[in-house]
Amino acid sequence: MKHLLILFTLMLSTTLFAQKEDPLRTDWANLKRFQSDNAALAIQKADEKRVVFMGNSITEGWIGAVPSFFQGKPYVNRGISGQTTPQMLLRFRQDVIALKPAVVVILAGTNDIAGNTGPTTIEQIMDNLASMAELASIHGIAVVLSSVLPVYDYPWKPGLEPAGKIVRLNQMIQDYAARNKCIYLDYFSAMSDERNGLRAELGYDGVHPNEAGYQVMGPLAEKAIQQALKKRRK
Repeated sequence: MKHLLILFTLMLSTTLFAQKEDPLRTDWANLKRFQSDNAALAIQKADEKRVVFMGNSITEGWIGAVPSFFQGKPYVNRGISGQTTPQMLLRFRQDVIALKPAVVVILAGTNDIAGNTGPTTIEQIMDNLASMAELASIHGIAVVLSSVLPVYDYPWKPGLEPAGKIVRLNQMIQDYAARNKCIYLDYFSAMSDERNGLRAELGYDGVHPNEAGYQVMGPLAEKAIQQALKKRRK
């Protein structure tokens, strides 16, 4: 009986510890990730046009792979690895709107297709992207909606055949952008191969860009930001 009691206590302690440490249980949208960074962010100068990059690991990895893209510019990286659109939508007010940017560049959706936080439809992904765009617009923030980068297969969840889903989602994003005065940022066309996957020389795992991939993305993003700023001034 004593041994069973000890075993039960150990099992309970392990379960409670796992629950405590699992970020999906304690902070599902990772709201704490940028709390101190947001608080420490300097007040913008009158002529500064802040740009927030909202996204997942592709956005997060950009600042490490090509730090020069962000240096000396009013660019704020708010990418969190593995995140899906519902998680981003939940943190959108604190990590985008509260920072009062002139422009937000949203790159999201591939982790939803991979099922990182459960099954979801293309329509539901688009709904979340639209909600972020509409929240930004209401607060006077110009919106750049990025295409999802090409993927032929996810190495952590093979067999999902995401390529066709990404093509359909990108068409929905492009159509939404055209109807709602957003800028559509087309990474896909510049980075896809004949299978609608990521060109081998632009990534390291078929999903995430390498330095060469980010070098392709940089000028496209800069052009879209300038278009958004111009449209915002009208």
